[in-house]
Amino acid sequence: MNYTQNEKIMSITERTLVVGVDIAKSIHYARAFDYRGIELAKVFRFENTREGLELFKEWISILEKENSKSSSIVGMEPTGHYWFNLGHFLKEEGIRLVLVNPFHVKRSKELDDNSPTKNDRKDPKTIAKLVIDGRYSIPYIPEGIYRDLRIVMDMRDSISKSLTRIKNRVIQWLDKYFPEFFDVFADWEGKAALITLREFPIPEKIIAAGIDDIVVTWRKGVKRAVGSKRAARLVEAAKGSIGVKEGLRMAQKELRAIMQQYDLYMEQLSEVELDMEELALQVPGVSEMLTIKGVGILTAAAFMAEVGDISRFSHPSQIQKLAGLNLVEDSSGKHKGQTTISKRGRSRLRSTMFKVMMPLVAKNDEFKALHEHYTTRRENPLKKKQSLILLCCKLIRIFYALITKEVAYSPEKLLKNISYLQLQDAA
Repeated sequence: MNYTQNEKIMSITERTLVVGVDIAKSIHYARAFDYRGIELAKVFRFENTREGLELFKEWISILEKENSKSSSIVGMEPTGHYWFNLGHFLKEEGIRLVLVNPFHVKRSKELDDNSPTKNDRKDPKTIAKLVIDGRYSIPYIPEGIYRDLRIVMDMRDSISKSLTRIKNRVIQWLDKYFPEFFDVFADWEGKAALITLREFPIPEKIIAAGIDDIVVTWRKGVKRAVGSKRAARLVEAAKGSIGVKEGLRMAQKELRAIMQQYDLYMEQLSEVELDMEELALQVPGVSEMLTIKGVGILTAAAFMAEVGDISRFSHPSQIQKLAGLNLVEDSSGKHKGQTTISKRGRSRLRSTMFKVMMPLVAKNDEFKALHEHYTTRRENPLKKKQSLILLCCKLIRIFYALITKEVAYSPEKLLKNISYLQLQDAA
């Protein structure tokens, strides 16, 4: 994270073997060059198996000896998850691994032959040339607790997305077969509403059961807040329903299957969130992060999962760039374009920071005061969304200080900063 492009270029010397690899699911292609871009061997094809990776390592070793090289650097595009196996293998073998931006590869592949052709033999050369020019990044492969935390957050995201699809299917089903359901229940995930969906899913069953049976059934799972008045409203809604009347037998089976999936995902989500909390509380600094009013365990866990070992950063601005919250502008000559955030880097980290900022400016006194100051100051007042982005960056700096300096969060210190800004604005 701390390398400048000059340092990247200088790290590749005449004793360095530069290898570009085009990654695929089963077969990889590699080409080797010296620091001036002169190719040293024919295209090497190897499989994504233990034998194939060992052959690739042996090929590098032979080229190093034949060309008097003392070290190697392997560059590749982060193509989905296909590079993980080779990446971990190279790390275990002590071979330096770097990543190049696929966008850079796409834009620079015409430099050699003035052709937009893309193939497995051409791309490794383009990748290697980008590495020679220092246009690469150092990949971070989480280890230990940080790896576990990232996996559990990936699991939570996947389950949450599946759960959202299932919830949408329930609403779609109700819109077709019993649209008046929402006149009685504001939320179909309430206890009484769920019992109704499982026991009396269609208007015909509600009418057949009657008010008394419905109340008795509800009270098996809900001790209060249900009664004959709501049951009467449900029966009346069922009698006047405009829902579809055909195919009800299979429609009920469809809803039953949807609800089984709903129960499964809810159970999985609960288990994953318990694991997430257990792992997050083992990470240094998380307990301090939770002392900020409005910051919960989900925010802290997501932040640490994306950032990983924070000691690899020398300044919080690097984390802002990782989140894509750094400012960029499009200006040329007399034209001054709009300044926006880059939106590069890890989108989940950026999303996490923005989502937590909404409750913070609503319920946290310090952030609420800062937000009010930034949006109402006389000089250069910010729009609400601009202020939220600025506060996201401030929260990153606070997190960084809490973790690296091992200090407690101080609302008083932040409020003093607000007072200073207000006095400065008044002056």
